[in-house]
Amino acid sequence: MQPPALDIVKHAIGAELERTTYRYNERDVALYALGIGAPADPLDQDELKFVYELSSVGFQVFPTFAVVFSYAFNRRVPMGEIAGIKYHPMMVVHGEQFLRVYRPLPKAATVTSTITIADIYDKGSGLLMIIDIRSCVDDGSELATARHSLFFRGLGGFGGERGPSTQWVLPTREPDFVLEESTHVAQALLYRLAGDDNPLHADPQLVQSGGYEKPILHGLCTMGFAARAILKRCADNDPDRFKSLNVRFSRHVFPGDTLVTEMWRNGDNEIHFQTKVKERAVVGLSHGLMQLRS
Repeated sequence: MQPPALDIVKHAIGAELERTTYRYNERDVALYALGIGAPADPLDQDELKFVYELSSVGFQVFPTFAVVFSYAFNRRVPMGEIAGIKYHPMMVVHGEQFLRVYRPLPKAATVTSTITIADIYDKGSGLLMIIDIRSCVDDGSELATARHSLFFRGLGGFGGERGPSTQWVLPTREPDFVLEESTHVAQALLYRLAGDDNPLHADPQLVQSGGYEKPILHGLCTMGFAARAILKRCADNDPDRFKSLNVRFSRHVFPGDTLVTEMWRNGDNEIHFQTKVKERAVVGLSHGLMQLRS
């Protein structure tokens, strides 16, 4: 696949791709939580509250559920064209993710998300597309905002700006907290039921054309595991304390891998983190930062 013409890229920047409407209920909330590994212990009421609507401690929505609001857009990725830019669907990977939630998520709601292309950068080895998402409820008030990047391997060299580089340095001390948790071999097949049904995470034959030996786990699923670890270790497993999260998907994760999330406190409400894949000794998530509410 050839890189796009520069004028096509310039025309795409700032384009509103679509507005989506997502209606959800307690079942959707629980299915998402199961997809990101909750509950680690089905007998623990403090974990069960994310998947069981009659929980004795009160049913709660895990805050990163907000990434689901715009999953209708994700279904466009396998089509091979976005805003005039053509690509091989198996050559697209999720680069980074930012999510901010403005208040505790309701157990059921109708959410409208406006999705735009904020910028496009030429990284040499590929094209980096930055997507902005603003999600509001019926009264027009903001529920969440998100920004994520898509990296199109092999589409670099079109003559665009390279874009900013992010400097991120881990604390030199040992992590303040570490949590290890195994994913299931069918984790991606479960997580995709939340709405992200890209074949990259399910089809053993198709993924080989993208250079993978087998389907990989959704980056947002790995992020969900990390977010669960941080809230559990640093915020008394209270989802209402979640404010925002930013992370980079550095290496792919396979369903069945063991995730080791390392956390460093910076004051009371800022957590730096990374998540390693134990079996391959690689960092799956880097540049991790979660902001908490007091």
